[in-house]
Amino acid sequence: MLSQLGEEAKLLAGGQSLIPLMKLRFANPQHLVDLNFIAGTSYIKQDTGVLRFGPLTRHAEIEGSSLAASIPILHDCAAGIADVQVRNRGTIGGSLAEADPSGDWAVVLMTLSTEVHCLGTNGERSVPLADFINDAYTTALAHDEVVSEVAVKVLPKGSGGAYIAFKRAAPVYPTASAAVQLTMNGDVCTDAAIALGCVGLTAIQAKGAEAALRGQRINEKTIAAAVEAARAAADPQADMRGSAEYKRTLVGALVKRAIDAAVRRARGEQVEVSHLYA
Repeated sequence: MLSQLGEEAKLLAGGQSLIPLMKLRFANPQHLVDLNFIAGTSYIKQDTGVLRFGPLTRHAEIEGSSLAASIPILHDCAAGIADVQVRNRGTIGGSLAEADPSGDWAVVLMTLSTEVHCLGTNGERSVPLADFINDAYTTALAHDEVVSEVAVKVLPKGSGGAYIAFKRAAPVYPTASAAVQLTMNGDVCTDAAIALGCVGLTAIQAKGAEAALRGQRINEKTIAAAVEAARAAADPQADMRGSAEYKRTLVGALVKRAIDAAVRRARGEQVEVSHLYA
């Protein structure tokens, strides 16, 4: 249908991004192709060390999934998206395909080994998440392609992660957010992945912050170094949510909290993580 209708056709999944844009007249597609009647597009399953999510899997389904909860950072993300109404309609595939720079899933999935499976008239292909999102609202999807699956590798033993966002209220986008995923061997961090949200045109991989932790004992000194590196990596724009400097300071505080929760989870502790609200 996308091939037949041309560039003026848009896909409708959960509608939690497209419908608001249409209400504001920022989007005015001539045709909507509704994906909700396609069977077998909503699922969560695990096989051969990979968690697989159907493109129309709702945020609420992931929030309530015991399989998804085996990677706690996924539950953090799903449970904290907007409000109940949005979580019951919005989809993981739609969120990634929209590539909204204020979205949650790209930030979290950047800290995991994630591939986006794409299906089009030329067949199926798998794209690493780092290559899938090219810019704000821009992805590697061709016009006649859809997201067919999101695949996340199961984490090794000793891993823990956390995702924390700061919001003015539940339904709105975060002012800033931070995702941290660590692999620990005792007190030593053997691997680290840190991503920042809402402080750039896309989710930002804080490579300097990762390097500050990788191969090091986690203590106040190394955490402080990671926080400063994360602040330096942030590239926020001033807006109604705050000044650029405010957002840099905020993202540093979020990274510190997320590191603490990730370390404790990697040690096997049951740690509840929730977003912060103004």
